[in-house]
Amino acid sequence: MAPFAPFAGMRVAVVGLGRAGLPAARRLAEWGAEVTAWDDREGARAEAASAGLRVADPAAGFDFDALLLSPGIPHSLPAPHPAAAAARAAGKPVLSDVEFLHRAVRASGSRARFAGITGTNGKSTTTALLGHLLARAGVPCAVGGNLGPAALDMPLLGDDGVYVLEMSSYMLERIATLRFNCAAMLNLSPDHLDRHGDMAGYLAAKARIFARQEAGDVAVLGQGDAPTRGLAAGLAARVVPLAEGGVWWEGHLLRDARGEIADLAACPTLPGAHNAQNAAAACAMAMALGVDRATLADGLSTYPGLPHRQEVVRRIGPVAFVNDSKATNADSTAWALSSYPRVVWIAGGMGKAGGIEPLAPFFDRVAEAFLIGRDAAEFATTLAAHGVKHRLCGTLEAAVPLAAQAAMSGAAEVVLLSPAAASWDQFTGFDARGDAFRALVAALPQGMPA
Repeated sequence: MAPFAPFAGMRVAVVGLGRAGLPAARRLAEWGAEVTAWDDREGARAEAASAGLRVADPAAGFDFDALLLSPGIPHSLPAPHPAAAAARAAGKPVLSDVEFLHRAVRASGSRARFAGITGTNGKSTTTALLGHLLARAGVPCAVGGNLGPAALDMPLLGDDGVYVLEMSSYMLERIATLRFNCAAMLNLSPDHLDRHGDMAGYLAAKARIFARQEAGDVAVLGQGDAPTRGLAAGLAARVVPLAEGGVWWEGHLLRDARGEIADLAACPTLPGAHNAQNAAAACAMAMALGVDRATLADGLSTYPGLPHRQEVVRRIGPVAFVNDSKATNADSTAWALSSYPRVVWIAGGMGKAGGIEPLAPFFDRVAEAFLIGRDAAEFATTLAAHGVKHRLCGTLEAAVPLAAQAAMSGAAEVVLLSPAAASWDQFTGFDARGDAFRALVAALPQGMPA
């Protein structure tokens, strides 16, 4: 049998050889493409060369059929990478690895379905939860994209399979033929505006998740903001709102038109109203993909949760230590603060536009804040204006024991790391920040004095 080579004869430049880029370059070469790899980091280029890949800068002369550009590298705003500028000047497409996965799956003859989830907040949990619901129902699935395995690290699935893909706005900008049989837009709030220019550009990128959908497809829409709600009018697919008429929640009960689906009070890894929305979206998509609604309560109650997303990493006496390092903007932290009546809060890093002022409605839940990172002083100014007790700690190493001491002294029964800021000033990413928090909490003595 001839080897599977859907990209035979196609010349592809792969730029950005990180978590997704290097596996993509290897898989494309395995599938017949003529691959040229490049990264601005010398070490990454050396690793690609050692893997047998041709290494050259495509910006020096773009003689390729397409550019696969790492999502984190801009092709337009705020300034295009030289390779992207060269590709566009040559009239060649700039694509994501998910686009190549879709083409390969269809070239294999498989009718596997594609389910995509986007939104400013909640997409990782919804993606992982949908994958869990499908797996519990016995549906073959692969979960990845912006979460977990890179697209071209995923297996080829048969006709009964489902690809569950978290889709960032950066990835959605770079799809050309991919059609999602089932897609969800959870919410929209300001984020990544340097890459998209303004909110209109950001919304347009996110809305591409519904591109090429047909009448037999399903579009799940959050109802918490006007831009997301407003997408319904222009969609070809059947719209399922996360509200009455679709799937919704009343308190801790998840419902649809047929009645109760599950009691979320029995789902310990899905606390708060934001996770009720995530659960509603995942259930709406699961049912659209053929899962029997009677199995959903079991799937929700057995969902293990994701690291760095309201993850309870330890309890010392009455105090729970919660790692919500994934909260890199105020909107995400608002969901976390709304989940607990009283917290000792660790926050700070590289703040987004608007800082933490949007969190003012939740400041009465903060017993004391411990501030870290580049914009700690700016956060402190906001807290002082609202009369919130706070301390400037500088680093997470300094903040954790002080926050623990405050909580053990009776200030609150939750120590919440929910930074409302990016992590790159002190860490390589939110996951490294969360790992550091977990390690610092693990090092606290079990018998801390009150």
